[in-house]
Amino acid sequence: MKVVVCIKQVPDTKGGVKFKPDGTLDRAAMLTIMNPDDKAGLEAALRLKDQYGAEVTVVTMGLPKAEEVLREAMAMGADNGVLVTDRVLGGADTWATSQTIAGAIRNLEYDLIITGRQAIDGDTAQVGPQISEHLGIPVISYAQDIKIDGDSVIVQRQYDDRYHILKAKMPCLITALSELNQPRYMTPGGIFDAYQKEVTVWGRKDLKDVLDSNLGLKGSPTQIAKASDKVRKGAGEKVVLDPTESVDYIVGKLTEKHVL
Repeated sequence: MKVVVCIKQVPDTKGGVKFKPDGTLDRAAMLTIMNPDDKAGLEAALRLKDQYGAEVTVVTMGLPKAEEVLREAMAMGADNGVLVTDRVLGGADTWATSQTIAGAIRNLEYDLIITGRQAIDGDTAQVGPQISEHLGIPVISYAQDIKIDGDSVIVQRQYDDRYHILKAKMPCLITALSELNQPRYMTPGGIFDAYQKEVTVWGRKDLKDVLDSNLGLKGSPTQIAKASDKVRKGAGEKVVLDPTESVDYIVGKLTEKHVL
């Protein structure tokens, strides 16, 4: 069984975000982490490896420094890492990103592809389903539980306060929620082994069946009109009242906001 996991190196928002003049993120200037939903997807793949002996390959698109997140994934237990990086791929929106990743995955053998539901730097939840569309395979999104049944996968799909149970034949793609599991930690031995392995690096020439017009900033139909850091809240309203007046004041505010 072969599993491909798509992961992304995203800005650590606790350290603040930085933007380029064109409105895109200045990823080279920010501290980074593995996207939480992607890490849950990786853990799901590693559990399939533990249970069925699956071969796990992680794929990421980004700057050369994104090799770090592949090393982290391999230190957790992934077998192979593929970095897709090229200047012409920069500034991609979800459409161009999914085209790029699909073009890379066409070079690989796979039974199952796992992506995170969404990335914390975009929150679109579009790339995973778009990859499945480009590859012509089924997709099950918002997975909160995954089981294998022969040549099929059975998924609990989160839906409001309940869940759907869906079954699909492989190959297929699943998008994982961060609530899917508790990802494992890297081990000292895993870290050592990860840095003994070679990361495969692919550029534009290695992407299969992808047009230049669908790549990078020029191939992105959506453009950022405006970007900013976290919006800081104002000081708010401060009042000094006795207990009885305080109750009336709070009830009045809740009524005003239609909470009561």
